Amino acid sequence: MTRNQKVHGIIHICAAACASVGAGLAQVPGSDSAVILPLQTAMITAIAAEHGVSIGKGAAADLLLTFSAVVVGRTASQLLIGWLPGIGNIINATTAASITEIIGWAADAYFEKSEPTK
Repeated sequence: MTRNQKVHGIIHICAAACASVGAGLAQVPGSDSAVILPLQTAMITAIAAEHGVSIGKGAAADLLLTFSAVVVGRTASQLLIGWLPGIGNIINATTAASITEIIGWAADAYFEKSEPTK
């Protein structure tokens, strides 16, 4: 399995997990963040490892903050419609998965760019 395939798997599995959390906790504003943020931090750490970079949780969390400027949109969607049963669960799950995918691909590009040229 190539590194690219492994990174794809890491990102998609984490996005699916975040979608599940987002859907399950949609009616409790902000409660899913306690689960989603550690998942995304672990995703960044795993992506870094695939690029041969060893980073700690603190560095991964710092990168997560850098990559997650889109969290404002997630918060807005959750406050506006996330509390509605059914549709709120779908929107919250979709938003959590989408943002996780964006963060994952940003991390992949970041670590790929910081690799020494061969």
